[in-house]
Amino acid sequence: LYYDPKGESEYNIVLMNLLDEQYTKTPFYGVEKMTVFLKEVGHQVNVKRVRRLLRAMGLEAIYPRINLSKANLEHKIYPYLLRHMAITRCNIRGILKFC
Repeated sequence: LYYDPKGESEYNIVLMNLLDEQYTKTPFYGVEKMTVFLKEVGHQVNVKRVRRLLRAMGLEAIYPRINLSKANLEHKIYPYLLRHMAITRCNIRGILKFC
């Protein structure tokens, strides 16, 4: 590099410590709620700074990911017993009893 990178300022280190403590208590807080938390504590910060600091620390909010409805391979799959039966009337499925 043609310049020496600066480290984080003392104020940013204080903010990062506060963010780390809050993240251990509430890991589901995202950037917006962390910003509100820091403002409630008394720090004048914006969303961009909080986002940058959280990325620098490698912290990310915990939230539900995609593909939550994939089947568990250990669960038994029960056969559909009416597959080869012709349903000719209403509610005939409810009348039939299978053991």
